[in-house]
Amino acid sequence: MTSVTTASTSTLTEGRLDRLGIPRVLFWGFIAVLVFMTGNGVESNFITPHMVDVLGSPEATVANIITGYSLAVLVGSYLSGALADLIGPRRVMLIGFLIWIVFEVLFLLSLQAQSVPLTAVTYTLRGFGYPIFAFAFLVWVNIITPVERNGSAVGWFYVAFTGGLPTLGSLFAIGAIPTFGGGTVGETGAMIASIGLVVIGFLIAWFGVKEPRGRRRIAPAGESATAVLTSGLRLTFTRGRILMGFLIRLINTAPQYAMFIVLPVIIAEDRGWGQSRWLLMTVCVYATNILVNALFGAIGDRFGWQRTVKWFGIVGSALGLLLWWYVPQLVPAGSDWGYVLSVIAGCVFGCLLAGFVPMGAIMPALAPDHKGAAMAMYTTAAGGAAFLGSGVVALVFGLGGSGVGVVWAFVGLYAVAFVMIHFLNVPQGGRSHGRSASRESTSS
Repeated sequence: MTSVTTASTSTLTEGRLDRLGIPRVLFWGFIAVLVFMTGNGVESNFITPHMVDVLGSPEATVANIITGYSLAVLVGSYLSGALADLIGPRRVMLIGFLIWIVFEVLFLLSLQAQSVPLTAVTYTLRGFGYPIFAFAFLVWVNIITPVERNGSAVGWFYVAFTGGLPTLGSLFAIGAIPTFGGGTVGETGAMIASIGLVVIGFLIAWFGVKEPRGRRRIAPAGESATAVLTSGLRLTFTRGRILMGFLIRLINTAPQYAMFIVLPVIIAEDRGWGQSRWLLMTVCVYATNILVNALFGAIGDRFGWQRTVKWFGIVGSALGLLLWWYVPQLVPAGSDWGYVLSVIAGCVFGCLLAGFVPMGAIMPALAPDHKGAAMAMYTTAAGGAAFLGSGVVALVFGLGGSGVGVVWAFVGLYAVAFVMIHFLNVPQGGRSHGRSASRESTSS
C-alpha cells in the first residue's frame, strides 16, 4: 500500500518537464551546462591554427599539446563520476569550475608569453575542468531520474552539452572574433570573453539547483574512499559488458574531435570557403545534433536502447562520417552550392551521432548494483573520446597518412562497436528489448 501511495503521489507531483525527461529540480542545471559548455566551446574550432600562429610552432607540436589536453579530459571524466560517488555531484562541479578558471587564465598568459612548455602544461591541466563539471551533473541526472525516462534525460543532457560545445561556442566565436579585431587578436579576445560565460554557467548551477541528493555522497557509507575511487576500474576489469560499453562510448564521438583537427584547414583553405564558413558549418552540424539528442533518447526508451545505438548510432554515424568527408572533396572548391551540400552532409553525421544517446542509460543498467561506478566509466569514455580522436589523428599522420586515412580508421572502429553492441541488451523499466534481454537481466 505504501509503494502504491508513493507512486501515485509521484505521478501527481510530476510536471510537464518531468514527463519530457527533464527532472524539474535539475532544470537550471541543464541551463548551466549549456552556458558553461558554450564558454568552453568558443575556442574549439580555431585553437589548433591559433596556437600554431601565436607560438610559431609546427602543427605536429600543437597536435601533441592537444593530445595532452585530451588525456586530461579522459582522466577528469573518470574523476567526475568517482568523486561524485564520494562527495556528491554538487561539490564536484565546483572543483571542475575552479580548475577551468585558474588554468584558462594561466593558459592565456602562457600564450602571450609565447612559451611552448607553459602553454602545454596549462592547457593540459585546464582539460580536467569541463568534464569534471559537466559529467558530475550527468551523474546527478542519473541518480534521480526514473529508469523508464533515463534515455530521455540523458538525451536532454546532451542537448545542453553539445548545444554549448561546439555549437553555441562556435556561433559566439563567429561574432566575437571580428568584434575583438579579427585574426589571432580577435581569437584571443574571444577566449577571454569565454571566461565570463563559464562563470555565468557555474553561478546558474550553484544558486539555481536545490536538489538535496546531489549535495551528499552517493556511494554506500561503509566503502572506503579508495574503494569508491577505484570501483569503476575494478568493475571494468571484472565485468566484460562494462568494458564493451566503455569502448563503444569511447568510439562514439571520437570522430567529432578528430574532425575538429583535420577539417578546419581543408574546409577553410583547401576548399576555399574560409574560417567563418567552417565555423558556420560546425554550428549547423551540431545544431542538428542538439535538435535530435532528446528525440533519440525518447526513441531509445520506446524502440530499445540497444537497437537504437546499433542502427542509428553506429551504422548511421559511420555512413554520416563518410558523407561529411567525401562530399566536400567531390563538389567544386569555393562554390556556394557545394558548400551547402557539404553542410548537409555534416548535418547527417551530426543527426545520427545522437543515436548513441541511450548508451548513457545502458551503462548504469549493466551494473544496477554499482550505478555510480558504471557512470564513472561512461563519463570516462565520453571524455576519452577527445583523446581517442586526437590520438588517431596523430597516429595516422605519424605513419604518413592523411585525413582520408583518419576517416576510414574510424569507420573500422565503428565496425568493432557494431559487433560489441550485440552483447549489451538490458531490461528497461520493467520491459526488455532484444532477444537476450531477459536472460541478461538475471546475470547483471
